[in-house]
Amino acid sequence: MQLEDHFGVLLRDTVNLSPFRLNTLDDRVAKIYSALQNDTELGPRVLGMSKQGSWAHRTIINPVGDNEFDADFMLYLKDDTDWSAKDYLTNVKSALMRSSVYGKMPVNRKNRCVRVVYANSCHIDIVPAIERGGLEYVANYEDDNWERTDPKGFTTWMKEKDTITGGNLRRVIRLMKFLRDHRGSFKGTRSVILTTLLGEQVSAFRTFGDSGYYKNVPTTLLHVVSDLDEYLRANPTKPVIMDPSGSGASFDHRWSQKTYANFRDRIHTYAADMDAAYHATDKDDSVSRWQALFGDGFKAPTTSESSTPFGEPKSAPASTSLSGRAG
Repeated sequence: MQLEDHFGVLLRDTVNLSPFRLNTLDDRVAKIYSALQNDTELGPRVLGMSKQGSWAHRTIINPVGDNEFDADFMLYLKDDTDWSAKDYLTNVKSALMRSSVYGKMPVNRKNRCVRVVYANSCHIDIVPAIERGGLEYVANYEDDNWERTDPKGFTTWMKEKDTITGGNLRRVIRLMKFLRDHRGSFKGTRSVILTTLLGEQVSAFRTFGDSGYYKNVPTTLLHVVSDLDEYLRANPTKPVIMDPSGSGASFDHRWSQKTYANFRDRIHTYAADMDAAYHATDKDDSVSRWQALFGDGFKAPTTSESSTPFGEPKSAPASTSLSGRAG
């Protein structure tokens, strides 16, 4: 059975990052960005910022246990040929260390970002980026070079796919992230790869023969995972997964054949389990099968709750720009 109302409770109460945490994230990013803007050395170079990754795609989920949740944002800076790629990361960290607030917090320089860590809560990754020749690049510290990227293009692609499903794709991605993180499955498969593979299965063409192909969360989950399973069955060897934004980059370096093989096997099992739960005619049997996948958070709403209480956060502005170029 579909049990759409049970999926609503699961998403709202167990899977989704709470509105409070999302509001806290918005506030913290705004304050970090303000600190960088107001830094005497870096501030004049700051052009704008934009959300990226699961935060921009609205696929961010609650972390496991006491683990931190995380979010990324792009920090657009002036292209200065006197600075190397390394310099951009180093100078963003230095600006934060000069702050009266962030200078007292753990601030770590990673290979492609600068991370601000909040105790027992979350971490925020700041990704320095420049525009050169009409294209966007992010810094790679280890190689001291620039890597082509198009996060806004990826977000646009994601939103287009989500629209085809009536907003159900983003919920399916959250559910699959939940299986990965909270149920200990297909670990090592990065979110960008999971999002890409799930999104690539979505096609308006599929609705021509079946207008209800993506009609609700359980139906979309069943079909997208089944379609992904069919694709993976046809590819025993790890395929090259290209960035759907059209940047020309691939995600091949982000997982191994071993990781792929485990992911492929787990999706095959999940596709069968979801099919059995979806098509079970006895409600108790169906609930039991869905709970075997998603745990006790999969349950009926109380009589006072909406039938589909997804607990969706309101959309927040995706970017801030001083010059108009990062909006």
